[in-house]
Amino acid sequence: MSGHHISSDKILLSVAGALFILTIVTVGVHYLALPHPWSIIVAMIVAVMKASLVALFFMNLYWDAKFNSMLFIASILFLGLLVGLSMLDTLFRANPIPGF
Repeated sequence: MSGHHISSDKILLSVAGALFILTIVTVGVHYLALPHPWSIIVAMIVAVMKASLVALFFMNLYWDAKFNSMLFIASILFLGLLVGLSMLDTLFRANPIPGF
């Protein structure tokens, strides 16, 4: 092991500023009153960007071994697969019979 990477204050403050700006963008999307599916999609894109910044710079995945980044991406893909299959199951269920 060659040692741990220590992030500079400039990088950490830049990422914190970007997270702050993306939080303001998230609030701005709420007040734009976009049509129903688009507001959720834009909010999720901003949330993924914020999560990526946190994972890359605060969790040091940017400087870590690429295997750890691959495991992180694979876990996110499997989570998306789990949520996607669950949504397919709940979206295409037959309505229950009210008196049954």
